[in-house]
Amino acid sequence: MISAEEQSRAEYKHGGREVKGNSKKVNQSLNESLDGEIQAFLIDEDQLHTYDDLTKVNPVTQTTVLKCLQARYSMKVFYTHAGCTLVALNPFQPIPDLYSLDVMKEYHCAPQPQEFKPHIFIVAEEAYRNLQGQMEPVNQSLVVSGESGAGKTWTSRCLMKYYATVAASSSVVKSQDTVDRIERRVLDSNPIMEAFGNACTLRNNNSSRFGKYIQLQLDRSQLLVGASVQTYLLEKTRVACQPAKERNFHIFYQMMKGATDEQRKEWRMPKDQQFVWLPNAEKTLEEDCFQETLEAMVHLGINAEKQGQIFKVRYHFLQRAAGLLGVPVDELLACLRVRTLKAGKQSVLKPCSQSECSVRRDCLAKLIYAQLFEWLVTFINNSICADNSIWCNFIGLLDVYGFECFPVNNLEQLCINYANEKLQQHFVAHYLRAQQEEYVSEGLEWSFVKYQDNQNCLDLIEGSPTSIFSLLNEECRLNRVSDAKKFRGRLEKELCDNANISWDKYSQEAHFTVAHYAGKVNYQIDGMMEKNKDPVPRELIALLQKSENPLLHQIFADKDTENAKSKGLSKVTVVSKFKNSLESLMKILHTTTPHYTRCIKPNPDCKPLTFQKEEVASSVLHTAIWTDF
Repeated sequence: MISAEEQSRAEYKHGGREVKGNSKKVNQSLNESLDGEIQAFLIDEDQLHTYDDLTKVNPVTQTTVLKCLQARYSMKVFYTHAGCTLVALNPFQPIPDLYSLDVMKEYHCAPQPQEFKPHIFIVAEEAYRNLQGQMEPVNQSLVVSGESGAGKTWTSRCLMKYYATVAASSSVVKSQDTVDRIERRVLDSNPIMEAFGNACTLRNNNSSRFGKYIQLQLDRSQLLVGASVQTYLLEKTRVACQPAKERNFHIFYQMMKGATDEQRKEWRMPKDQQFVWLPNAEKTLEEDCFQETLEAMVHLGINAEKQGQIFKVRYHFLQRAAGLLGVPVDELLACLRVRTLKAGKQSVLKPCSQSECSVRRDCLAKLIYAQLFEWLVTFINNSICADNSIWCNFIGLLDVYGFECFPVNNLEQLCINYANEKLQQHFVAHYLRAQQEEYVSEGLEWSFVKYQDNQNCLDLIEGSPTSIFSLLNEECRLNRVSDAKKFRGRLEKELCDNANISWDKYSQEAHFTVAHYAGKVNYQIDGMMEKNKDPVPRELIALLQKSENPLLHQIFADKDTENAKSKGLSKVTVVSKFKNSLESLMKILHTTTPHYTRCIKPNPDCKPLTFQKEEVASSVLHTAIWTDF
């Protein structure tokens, strides 16, 4: 079988001759000779590594595409075009010469960068020239996708470095000191965001546990003048609970390994002490670089005093915790042990059970960390964002968490995979539009290409009036004790007509299975409703407002009114907040010209230069419209 991609084309090379004409004639000509001459039709396998676009491999099948990628990977060629998408295979080892300043200049100064070898710099330069080459520039977006560990964070770093170099260093208006300051501050936002937002997981030593969209702001001369960062769904549950063989956020380990004796004394952090919430601390990672984080903070304007206030915001042992948080020990103890219930105008104090105390302790830790992360993002934006009168266009870099399927999946994975579904739909629409424009420009007949439509899955998750999200929110509004089995029954009753959801009736654990575009994922229901409510006891907010730590006091100063209105429970659920922020992101993407890079993890163990076809196959299937695989 030949692919729909080939069937729609009007020019083919076969056995040294060209076949031209409309799609039907091409199909007939190809099909008549294909059966007996498959070996002749296939490209010489010794030359597969020379093909820099997967759509040039004839026939376009899973086997030939994988062979082409494997051949190029074995030759240490890590980038390959796939139509309008760039495929990036992670080498899992440093390749410094591939991203040097000389290479940047080579692509930036080339009359036709597309004629060079595939590279992430081609994507970057194309987006940059799109702004330069139009009377009314259209904002650009670079969407970096792929599963966890595929290299998205590294790719985003390379893109930011590229623009900080080519769009700032050529400035003739600003002084060089100003240019260096802008470039440095934009780049220094990365190590801070990664330290506080990334963690070591089973799939990736430097996994982003939040999504981010960075807008690089350009003036009318297309020079970099600033940037802004939008973040999505920080996985704050990791602070208090880490999956087996995974770690907490990098910043905690950086402090443990990089703090000086004086800092350890100030932060009440004995050198040989181990912490339950910091598992696998013995593991040494490249990301455990505390000095780099501190230097980045200084460059962004976070001075030593403010740094001390940030690093005191940790949580262990009651006496130390109270001292570090700047609150009275007895009041901290009371907040963790006693609930305040409202009965009309009366307040009733109710002792908490041991399990409730643990929940309140975890809630306090997650609340503080999430608010600190939000404060850091705001501080970074205030430091690097240009005035509205200066910048007029942007190039956006979207580094979103990859599709996730772990042994245990819950609300976080449901939201992450929902985001991937939305981006997949955007990618398919962009791909088909690009293909149609190509065919029209060549004067060829356009016939609609088959593709995997994931609208049914999106309807299942977010649709109206009934969906997984709507049922979750309804359950939270009822404000009753959650029952995982009853909720599974509701899902089964309300959503049984959707083919993308299923259940294992013989499983003892309440769960549901969603058939995503990238595969099936089982979601554990237990704990999902509580995570969606994300309740914050008022007592904790009131306590933190009394903190003698200036930063904590500042962060929580305006939370009282908001919390009083919600009567101790978040009115806006986690999925509602995430859905709204994702819709805002999609609106931005729809107003820009997108450029897609699909990062691929060539082996599950992150071994250098190791290519496993089974690992690559599923990622390639979603890179373009390979309909006949």
